[in-house]
Amino acid sequence: MADWQMREKRPLRGPRPEPAGPTLKNYITPAGLQRLKDEHVFLLRRERPAVVEVVAWAASNGDRSENADYLYGKRRLGQIDSRIRFLTKRIDAAVVTDPAAARQESAATRVFFGATVTYKDAAGLEHVVSIVGIDEVDLERGYISWRSPLANALMKASPGDRVTLRAPAKTEHLEIIEVEYAPIPMDPFREPLGAQSTPKVERS
Repeated sequence: MADWQMREKRPLRGPRPEPAGPTLKNYITPAGLQRLKDEHVFLLRRERPAVVEVVAWAASNGDRSENADYLYGKRRLGQIDSRIRFLTKRIDAAVVTDPAAARQESAATRVFFGATVTYKDAAGLEHVVSIVGIDEVDLERGYISWRSPLANALMKASPGDRVTLRAPAKTEHLEIIEVEYAPIPMDPFREPLGAQSTPKVERS
């Protein structure tokens, strides 16, 4: 029996779980976690079943080695499964911190995860950044990862403090102007253009 005939008899299985390993904390805002969960549900319940249906239909058409629908579908299925595994790990490791939550005494004016910080650079220019999770970074909006060099430099500082930013390209001295804790707007998950979220197979 040919190798492709043997493979044809194997069912399309769900995403394979990855082996257990050390889990790193994934600090994230409530809105950021919801976005990950929405994408996870979309891929698992809509996109993946639709692609599986296309792959199964394409496989029934004969020789898979020259079947573009089958080859593309299998490749796309691998991408989806990889993303599902990634999202599962990120969600399982999530430590949710609400930037708008009340903070006690000095913690309300010190820089921690979720803070929006106004600081002055060595040239005297003011900048505003919000410290968010690594899945929420948006440099155009000033959202920086809590694990970035800049966030590490700002951590635990208070207004009036001077801190040193040590990055691969430079070392710079910064002055903290203001520390605020307020809601940090996050864009919700949106179904990507071209997503195959509903079966599109035409059967004769």
